[in-house]
Amino acid sequence: MKRSMFLLKGLCVPAMLVLGACGCRTDVVAPEPGQPAPAPAAAPALGDVFYDFDQASIRMDAAEQLSQNAAWMQEKSSKRVVIEGHCDERGTSEYNMALGERRASMAKEYMVNLGVEPERMTTVSYGEERPFAAGSNEEAWALNRRAHFVEE
Repeated sequence: MKRSMFLLKGLCVPAMLVLGACGCRTDVVAPEPGQPAPAPAAAPALGDVFYDFDQASIRMDAAEQLSQNAAWMQEKSSKRVVIEGHCDERGTSEYNMALGERRASMAKEYMVNLGVEPERMTTVSYGEERPFAAGSNEEAWALNRRAHFVEE
């Protein structure tokens, strides 16, 4: 009995994998002779990265977005971007300007480490002066703590 259960378990998982793969049918169509192959998918567009309260460190979700931004910049090698550092409304104006600059600089540094040329990126801080979301609540504050990428 023990041996048959072992065999059953040993065969069940591979069988499920095979059946699952068979159930995911995707048709592959070859191009007609003389027709060009389909173009590769375009690099994703630039996206914002977000920060925790009073922080300029790169979060895991921000690292993923920065990787996509770097891929976009590597595909569009003639493009330049401005990285804008933004903060929520809490804190003094001076503090938020400095924090916004740290956020933009950290995003730039991360992308340089991914292979993007530093001279193709400039940074600017707007602190709390240009909020993305109106409101004085956590949802609005979370959306305003960001580095925003603008194509030049």
